[in-house]
Amino acid sequence: MKKLVLLALVAGVLSGSARAAEQSITFKSGGTDQGSGFLAMPEGKGPFPAVVVIQEWWGLNDWVKDQARGLAKDGYVALAVDLYRGKVATDQDNAHQYMMGLPDERAAADLAGAFAMLAARPDVNKKRIGVIGWCMGGKWSLRLATTEPTLAAAVAYYGAPPTKPEDIAKIKAPVLGNYGGDDKGPSPEQAKAFEAAMKAAGKSVDVKIYPGAPHAFANVNNPWGGYREGAAKDAQARTTAFFAAHLKK
Repeated sequence: MKKLVLLALVAGVLSGSARAAEQSITFKSGGTDQGSGFLAMPEGKGPFPAVVVIQEWWGLNDWVKDQARGLAKDGYVALAVDLYRGKVATDQDNAHQYMMGLPDERAAADLAGAFAMLAARPDVNKKRIGVIGWCMGGKWSLRLATTEPTLAAAVAYYGAPPTKPEDIAKIKAPVLGNYGGDDKGPSPEQAKAFEAAMKAAGKSVDVKIYPGAPHAFANVNNPWGGYREGAAKDAQARTTAFFAAHLKK
């Protein structure tokens, strides 16, 4: 009987630890608004490097949360921001509707608020905060790089890059880009033009285009059947090495 009680207590402690490792969280966004997201924590005391995680056009779904969990396992405090404020699309029509209805000003405020919240945490090294995003999130990842001068690293998967010289001039963080050779938006030509503009401006950039890979090639749940295992694994390896080099110094 005593053994059963002890096992139950241990199970309860482990369950509590698991719950503490990830949680829904809110933070200040803009003046009086409130943003929210999914926070995944690494083991240990820190201070840790951190990453702002930005959703695809589907919303803050299980796949995005899994990306945050993976970053936490690698030693990062990962905050996946809920840009749709609780809405998650399950079909393309809804995803398109949610994306087009997302106010730019609110999204920018949510991401700035997420960055500020991470920087204020005692278990986060505020000088080692990066950002990663896919699809729509890739665009916002690069946009955050133009507005947050203390960002330490930015990763964009097939996200539309900035094109204005004045925006590129504002980017201080090193940038890693993973793009599909068969993507129509953004196209490989757009990705190459961004890389060239970054290099011309003296910025740190590493763009790789995967031949035969369509849009969203890194998501195994891609509804168009566009997942490309080889490209996805290579892009993940590049991302892991990039964050390690710039956030774990």
